[in-house]
Amino acid sequence: MTPGARTQAAIELLDEIVAAAASGGAAADTLIARYFATRRYAGSKDRRAVRELVYAAIRQAGPMPVSGRAAMLAVADRDPAVAATFDGAGHGPAPIAPDEPRAEGGVAPGWLVEALTASGLDAARQAALVDRAPLDLRVNSLATTREAVLEQWPEGAATPLAPLGIRLPNGTAVESSDLYRAGLVEVQDEGSQLVGAALNAKPGKWLVDLCAGAGGKTLQLAAAMANQGALLACDIDRARLQKLPPRAERAGASIIESRLLNPGHEAEMLADWAGKADGVLIDAPCSGTGTWRRNPEARWRLTPERLQRLRAMQEQVMAIGAGLVKPGGRMVYIVCSLLDAEGTNQVVAFLARHPGWVAEPIEPAIGTGHGPGRRLDPATHGTDGFFVACLRAPC
Repeated sequence: MTPGARTQAAIELLDEIVAAAASGGAAADTLIARYFATRRYAGSKDRRAVRELVYAAIRQAGPMPVSGRAAMLAVADRDPAVAATFDGAGHGPAPIAPDEPRAEGGVAPGWLVEALTASGLDAARQAALVDRAPLDLRVNSLATTREAVLEQWPEGAATPLAPLGIRLPNGTAVESSDLYRAGLVEVQDEGSQLVGAALNAKPGKWLVDLCAGAGGKTLQLAAAMANQGALLACDIDRARLQKLPPRAERAGASIIESRLLNPGHEAEMLADWAGKADGVLIDAPCSGTGTWRRNPEARWRLTPERLQRLRAMQEQVMAIGAGLVKPGGRMVYIVCSLLDAEGTNQVVAFLARHPGWVAEPIEPAIGTGHGPGRRLDPATHGTDGFFVACLRAPC
């Protein structure tokens, strides 16, 4: 592909990504994969170059752009090499006309910037939310040690905060590696590892991962429990939960029971665990503002109305989780969001509704203290953004 053809391909992809963001369609990564699946003529260098153009445009645009061309013109304004490809030659984009619309720059739509600022994030920490994320792994302690993995993966380095984390160069083909196939490592951001460890899982405990998804934190809990005890992984999303059993088998995590829940009937489907769990982990559905480095177009999908629906879901899952915890047991609430509406405010409201419950310190301490919990953010800690709080049930 010529440089112009690469720019035109990026514009076409950006049009699809903008439309999907507006309609709740597929994520950018999925759309890019589909695009090149039907264009076999594009080599690996072409695919990589187009992908870089697409994500440069997404990260640069705060509010959702009116079109893919508007997004790419904003990139061209800063990059003369990209601007030169707008010459109309071959398969390249048409020349730039006077006064064509450009995507508006910034971190996010205005209402979200206001919400982040009100949540205590200054401009520098907001800007870091759309930087490129590192590639982190968690070593499976059921099967090996971090030192042993680093001996076989010398290009990696120990993460600075998580004791089982390894950071690799971006672009490393992890899932095709022998170490991954053998279940020795899992892809997991360092921040996710830190908040997942806040439940302080021990062998022999009865634990519930209430919003398990595909099971990243479930596998982390199973390893910390040394495959001793009971571990229930639940979710209402069949497609995501179905990914857990093969992952557990690969990792040698034998104590996990998966349970698909019907929305609105979670409590009755978990009646056999009511008041019995030593600990419940709630990695609640949220806006994902802390993961924009990985999914920057998610900024365009979030609306005040969707945020309100997510907050209602968070309140519901906390109530369900509280019903599973035994007297004196613990519940850890996590959101990969930096909005106080989903983090500290939710915990404060939960404590007001549940007399006798208390927030207690997370040991060892992680991140920065924030209200009744702790917070991690990309600029300060080099991780994805998270809020986490540990809540103790009355005895």
